[in-house]
Amino acid sequence: MALKTKLVLGLGFLFLIIFTLAGFCSYYVGKLGQESDNILKDNYYSIVYSKNMLSGLDNMKNSITSTMYNTGRVATMSDYYLRLFESGRKAFEDNLKAENKNITEIHEKEYVERLNQDYDSYLKLSLQMKSGPVKNSVFFNEFLPACERLKESINAIYDVNMQAVVRKTELTKHDSASFKNSMVIIGLICIVLALGYFWYFPVYISTTLSYLSDRIKNLLKNIGVTFDTKTNDEAYIILQAINLLENKLGVKKEIRHSE
Repeated sequence: MALKTKLVLGLGFLFLIIFTLAGFCSYYVGKLGQESDNILKDNYYSIVYSKNMLSGLDNMKNSITSTMYNTGRVATMSDYYLRLFESGRKAFEDNLKAENKNITEIHEKEYVERLNQDYDSYLKLSLQMKSGPVKNSVFFNEFLPACERLKESINAIYDVNMQAVVRKTELTKHDSASFKNSMVIIGLICIVLALGYFWYFPVYISTTLSYLSDRIKNLLKNIGVTFDTKTNDEAYIILQAINLLENKLGVKKEIRHSE
């Protein structure tokens, strides 16, 4: 095999090591990024929906409460509380609808079904109390307990998704540690292979040039040409020896021609 071919194969081997290492890094970094995206996709939105439902529930509750405290003066809600009630109801129902489409965790479906039932009961009481005077017994014995049950259902969904976020974050940390260990092993293998290449090729080239320089010096010595050099550059020695050999052969050729 020609020296040029061996050098090309050696350099190609080095590039293969570099690309392999870069490929593993890209794969694992992409995998970790995908796991992080899954955490946001699967759980973060449910947490946001839960917080928005709690906010909408507070607006609805505050509107009903205002009606109760104003029964002595006003039989129905003021325009402000009517708008507050409707905005709260819309926010709650929009996020409830979104949560129904984003069930990803174990037992979350059960919590969402319970939430739907609790909201239906709460909404019936709210609409009943919204349109007329609020009775204290209904407010304290039915409305407030229904509101608390609804909050508990929302918090159950919030908690199950928060626990999932913590669990998946720990898994991501574990995968990150495994990725680090894998990259250390792959990096060490690549370093060993690269060091082997750097050791083999310089030794191979140096040995070849040393052998050639020794053979040429011995050849010159056999034909009576003394050759002394103070340098360790094998390539320089070979070039000088070839020049001396050419001069020697050229002189012999001229002498033979003259004879």
